Amino acid sequence: MSFSVASWNVNSIKARLPNVADWLKAHGPDVACLQEIKCLDEAFPREAFEDLGYNVETVGQKTYNGVALISKRPIEEVALRALPGGEDDDQARYIECVVGTDSGAARVASLYLPNGNPAPGPKFDYKLAWMKRLRDHADALLAYEEPTILAGDYNVIPREVDVHDPEAWADDALFRPESRDAFSAIKWLGWADAFEQVDGRADQYTFWDYQRGAWPKNHGIRIDHLLVSPQAADRLKSVEIDRDARGAEKASDHAPITATFDL
Repeated sequence: MSFSVASWNVNSIKARLPNVADWLKAHGPDVACLQEIKCLDEAFPREAFEDLGYNVETVGQKTYNGVALISKRPIEEVALRALPGGEDDDQARYIECVVGTDSGAARVASLYLPNGNPAPGPKFDYKLAWMKRLRDHADALLAYEEPTILAGDYNVIPREVDVHDPEAWADDALFRPESRDAFSAIKWLGWADAFEQVDGRADQYTFWDYQRGAWPKNHGIRIDHLLVSPQAADRLKSVEIDRDARGAEKASDHAPITATFDL
């Protein structure tokens, strides 16, 4: 009955393929939601994942952005390949699938929320508009009354204890009050932050910059999240951030985070 969902901003699947493949072999989540694949759909290395027993769905974009959802379980439906409400938005940031589980099915999305810097400015406005669209869609998803996991790089630091130096990040788009309020607004609908529900400790980071010795100094932030519907929250067993992946050679600047459910 165990069902695991991992989220990982891989920061270019071509550059990180050996790292990602090795991690999947070692940990084998049922579903892995990948962000910043940075390639078109036809350039995604599907066979490498299919050889590991994964079904593959992608929404790619050349050089930038891009998300993927890979699953050992059957992908029963690709529900969406873009976040609703953005008819003029051509950035590849969202994919949503219905995946089979031992007890039925779960809805899982891989999302890459805009960074928003510099803030204020047009990029920050885009970030907040995207978050409003996400809130509207998250609200609509609750009507399905099914286990749903919105997994991804949210580019939002929810709490002061989720950043090594709150003052240094005060004016950053990831930590500005508008971003944190927009994230909270999604939770207030009835969604739970999986990490906060089962762990919640301070200084548990998912991202360390390549610059200024952030990794060896543990100057990190927690920006990769799994928001779960009430039906998924009730069956949530554990959440783990795999710091070791960040310490590997040629690592992404993000670490994978995995939630395990009784589904």
